[in-house]
Amino acid sequence: MCFVRRDFVFSVAILLLLFATTCLGSFLKTENKIKSAVFLSPKFELGPGSVINRYYYGIDFPKGHIALKSFNAEVVDEAGNSIPLHETYLHHWVVARYHQSKHVTHTENDTHRMLHNSNHVMVRNSGICQGNALGQYFGLGSETRGTETRVPDPFGIEVGNPEEVPEGFEEKWMVNVHAIDTRGTEDKMGCTECKCELYNVTVDKYGRTIRPDYVGGLLCCSDYAQCKLKEGFEGPKRSLYLRYTVKWVDWDDSVVPVKIYILDVTDSLKLSNNSKGINSDHNCKVEYRVDSCGMDHKEGNGCVDVMKTSLPLQTGGYVIYGVAHQHSGGIGSTLYGQDGRVICSSIPKYGNGNEAGNESGYIVGMSTCYPKPGSMKIMDGETLTLESNYNSTKEHTGVMGLFYILVAEQLPYQHLRHSTRSSFFMDSNNMLLDS
Repeated sequence: MCFVRRDFVFSVAILLLLFATTCLGSFLKTENKIKSAVFLSPKFELGPGSVINRYYYGIDFPKGHIALKSFNAEVVDEAGNSIPLHETYLHHWVVARYHQSKHVTHTENDTHRMLHNSNHVMVRNSGICQGNALGQYFGLGSETRGTETRVPDPFGIEVGNPEEVPEGFEEKWMVNVHAIDTRGTEDKMGCTECKCELYNVTVDKYGRTIRPDYVGGLLCCSDYAQCKLKEGFEGPKRSLYLRYTVKWVDWDDSVVPVKIYILDVTDSLKLSNNSKGINSDHNCKVEYRVDSCGMDHKEGNGCVDVMKTSLPLQTGGYVIYGVAHQHSGGIGSTLYGQDGRVICSSIPKYGNGNEAGNESGYIVGMSTCYPKPGSMKIMDGETLTLESNYNSTKEHTGVMGLFYILVAEQLPYQHLRHSTRSSFFMDSNNMLLDS
């Protein structure tokens, strides 16, 4: 039997911790090998004025325990050509993670009801909306080609950890694609804003009557809807795809995990007390309407619709990325801390041409925030204020005011020190037990 003195073990522990601290800077500068892959969604067909809002399950996605570094997407044709927004408007795409029972032998691609049975369990982001609202890992819209989604080193979004997958299940991914073909339509922008009068609908996709004061939004441009065409216009159907590019690195202890939070300016938070403490109920309505300002304001600078909400973030951390999502008419969104400091301000870029990625009148990108790690901290329980601004010289329906932030609970040196301590003391305990 081999005997190891305890004082020797702890001396080695101190030396290893000193070594880890000394080498921290150079260790973190080592670039992880980033992998990249390009995939296509299932094919969908669109004719002039038609709409698809499909949920494709079991899509192609990188396998294994990895850290996601970016996700970008766009609509392309069968030849791989980028489709401009003035032909096919990408209302939104959303990528979600879920666990599927290994006993499922057939997966229907085109149904949103799959995640409501025991064989499929959605793995939501870290919040803060609840239920079926905004649980995705990634999602953008018309701005997708011009918006940065890179997660900076050494941070990453952890997925594929086998310890998080319930026994008998496997990790899968879903993409929701909502696209509107506006070729030959009577009112292109009206179609993209899902104005009910242009779609001639009075009930939603479930057959429920749409309330009279709902003049536009997702309820009126559901899957298979048809927007009004110019009289006599005819055009061919075409086959399209969502082409998406994923970048990632293999997971190891050098990657600092980040959490995804999505805030919604329509969130009407309700707090309630019970025997277990305070419960919060987030009612995220996702979309809202911007009314046209009065005629007396149109000649000045008063035609700005300002929507605000204040929401507490139960678990804080260090913000390492931020971006807003707005629709046409948006002029910017800002996330404020409880003390009024600007955490991130995200401004839309409008196109001024005709080619894909620079379409005139459309939002083709959103500015992003990359604070220096450690410089922008949200405290546990801090109340954040989200503000979304739209130009209101005319009415806008079905607009959104979302804000994505990536938050790290630890900084790189804290994460590495914790990982080093944990792994070493596990080894030390094993040595003592063996002795």
